[in-house]
Amino acid sequence: MRFRQVHLDFHTSEAIPSIGAAFDKAQFQAMLQLGHVDSITVFSKCHHGWAYHPSTANEIHPELSFDLLEAQIAAAHEINVKTPVYISAGLDEKLARRHPQWLIRNKDDQTQWAKGFLTPGYHEFCFNTPYLDILLNQVEEVVRGYDADGIFLDIVGVRSCYCQYCVADLRSQGQDPRDEYAVIALGEKVYANYTRKVAERIHAIKPDLPIFHNGGHIRRGRRDLAQMNTHLELESLPTGGWGYDHFPLSARYAQTLDMPFLGMTGKFHTSWGEFGGYKHPNGLRYETALSIANGARCSIGDQLSPSGHMDEATYSLIGAAYAEVAQKETWCVDTANIADVALLSVEAISGVGKAAAERTGASDTGAIRMLLEGKLLFDVIDTEAVFHNYKVIILPDAIRLTDSLAEKLKQFIATGGKILATGESGLHASKDSFALELGVEWKGENPYLPDYFRPAFPLKSLAPASFIMYSQGQQIELTTGRELGHREDPYFNRDVFTFCSHQHAPTTGIRSSPGMVQSGSGIYIAWNVFADYASKGSLFLKEVVLHALDQLLPDRTLRTNLPAQGVTTLQYQPQADRYIHHLLYAIPVKRGKDIEVIEDLVPVADIHSSVALPKPVKRVYLAPQQTDLSYHETAGGIEYTVPRVDCHQMVVIEM
Repeated sequence: MRFRQVHLDFHTSEAIPSIGAAFDKAQFQAMLQLGHVDSITVFSKCHHGWAYHPSTANEIHPELSFDLLEAQIAAAHEINVKTPVYISAGLDEKLARRHPQWLIRNKDDQTQWAKGFLTPGYHEFCFNTPYLDILLNQVEEVVRGYDADGIFLDIVGVRSCYCQYCVADLRSQGQDPRDEYAVIALGEKVYANYTRKVAERIHAIKPDLPIFHNGGHIRRGRRDLAQMNTHLELESLPTGGWGYDHFPLSARYAQTLDMPFLGMTGKFHTSWGEFGGYKHPNGLRYETALSIANGARCSIGDQLSPSGHMDEATYSLIGAAYAEVAQKETWCVDTANIADVALLSVEAISGVGKAAAERTGASDTGAIRMLLEGKLLFDVIDTEAVFHNYKVIILPDAIRLTDSLAEKLKQFIATGGKILATGESGLHASKDSFALELGVEWKGENPYLPDYFRPAFPLKSLAPASFIMYSQGQQIELTTGRELGHREDPYFNRDVFTFCSHQHAPTTGIRSSPGMVQSGSGIYIAWNVFADYASKGSLFLKEVVLHALDQLLPDRTLRTNLPAQGVTTLQYQPQADRYIHHLLYAIPVKRGKDIEVIEDLVPVADIHSSVALPKPVKRVYLAPQQTDLSYHETAGGIEYTVPRVDCHQMVVIEM
């Protein structure tokens, strides 16, 4: 998989004339070279349903007079640029208006994406209809007829569909279409059938051709869905609705799956389909650096003008980022992440037969923010992960335990591992009592919301106080644990006849019950602190959790004074027997409505780090500069100071 990819969208209406008329081989190649691009995904079929080449399985765009796909592939291959080919699988607006009976329907018989045909937009197809055979023929035509370097199929995934094909299918099996779980189970079956048939068609012709099915998010805990692909592409446009929380969360899970993967951002100021919008070059510099720091290759989304002319401003922008990536690739190939801590994702617990969670989810998001800001080395895991690879496992807020998961965690604890559990985490999945020995007994949800927590330990930045807890708390009693702080209740909940001031009643100042408890198994905090942090961002929440992790993890692999907004990872390259310490620093700021952008990259100086290592060091240097960095040997590793971090700096530690 190449490091410097572009995803070249080309969703082009039939109402636009002279499609591709300005395409020029030399100009196309010049823009790829300006952008330092080594792979570009080009279009066979767009959301409008048109082919960009002569076709018997589809119809060529009525305003296109030549084989644009072949021209792009030939031009790219001539300069050693790969060309995966894009096929819109879930959307085909041309066909949707001819065969609306093949579209996904919800319970109210509305179509998906656009809810009808009198508003502009696309309509999504059900793969449990005759449409699937048409799509498979379109895929086969491209694989047989073109020198594609991969197939990218878009707008796909497990769907809940109430079209008459799905209703009839369910009823023929004796199932009730009103049963939500039966509908979801059919959606699972339909999607698995689609991916299997696509792979059979493609690999019968080209056995090693890469295939990716894009649904906009890789679901944590669904390894079966991930493995329907040959590799993963993590669509994650920070300004396009994914935000800056999504990619680290998704990447830290993807790297545990041992599959090649890339991070896909966009050149746009907002998101897909934006013509004339440009991200600040520093934003792309940071986002591509974040990809390689997390073991991923890079992809940047662009949209080609209907004329076929490549936009010079875009490839100048992309080139500013990819010139740097090109210099760094040597140290980013085939790396493994080093992690002390594992976050057991709430999304991963949803499993088969339940609706997908949000792209991030509040508890997972809050936990990721704390781990990044606290400079912990971590993975995001599912229940299939090898727990013994980690020193601490975090169960964030809502991880109720099945018998099998509880047993796996007990074995982890028995071999010296520690648990940090919050909120409902650690309770049985089927009953209200703890499935793990966390030094406490569960008594019920606290009836007061919000309530207060008074830590019994000093916080790093704040004086002793009772801190407001906005999330739901659990009432507990000590059994074998040691109290690290207690709950205080307010005078009353806010009500029409009992309210105080503008928000909530103050604390009574009276101890109510334990709030944070340490035991031989780990630490339990009796609130949904991670979801609370995602929502409110209160400093004391982070400092409470980081204090807990300091207690559970006194022997961290890496420590650094990189500021809170910095990101750090430690990757290992086994072929070269070297560690790569990535340090990134940028501050996203809010612009307009709900758009975070990166503009100024403020350098940070004198970043001191210590790394615990398994054996002696041969050389330490900065990359890609290859400047030797002085270091000091310690009992278990080394210490060094990086003079300056300007967006992204790698420290290479050769063993």
